[in-house]
Amino acid sequence: MRAGYCIFILLVSLTLFGIVDVCNAGKLSYKFYKRTCPRAEQIVKEIIQNRTQSNPSLGARLIRMQFHDCFVRGCDASVLLDTVNNSTAEKEAIPNSSLSGFDVIDDIKTAIERVCPKVVSCADILALAARDAVSAPFSKPLWDVQLGRRDGMVSLATETNGNLPSPFANFTSLIQLFNRKGLDVNDLVVLSGMSFLLLLWVLHFLY
Repeated sequence: MRAGYCIFILLVSLTLFGIVDVCNAGKLSYKFYKRTCPRAEQIVKEIIQNRTQSNPSLGARLIRMQFHDCFVRGCDASVLLDTVNNSTAEKEAIPNSSLSGFDVIDDIKTAIERVCPKVVSCADILALAARDAVSAPFSKPLWDVQLGRRDGMVSLATETNGNLPSPFANFTSLIQLFNRKGLDVNDLVVLSGMSFLLLLWVLHFLY
């Protein structure tokens, strides 16, 4: 499984942090919170290290959550928002019904808010948590995460339709979907492979 894990890391690096550029943000920076919340990354790392000890598949789950978030409204953490005023949120949509790890993001947000209230976005927390959960078995960050994403204020379950790839979609419709996101056939192949490896990784720990 080690070889498969390494391939998975490569695919993640090529996709979420290289090919896919749909962040809801201004100018991103590796030192975005250096002055306003210098402990932010350390807090995320500590909580993730603790949680991955009992849940080794957390990395796959959080990467999947970030992918589902970014492909709808950009990387704005809209997938984390709850339903309000009878307007069903993204997390309640059928494609997102199997997402997990929301409790981990909530715990991190709570811890950071104690230190730096209203400073660090949930979108950045999700990006850092996904990176650190995947990196946990290696005891070091496997890639750098630029920060400065802004949280979205809108989350609609209806917007998942036509934005998240359907398991029943044919090749033509998938190409059209990816083209709307500024991605090509090569990106489609890489992301499809990543999705398959995500499934294998989760099943490896479940069974």
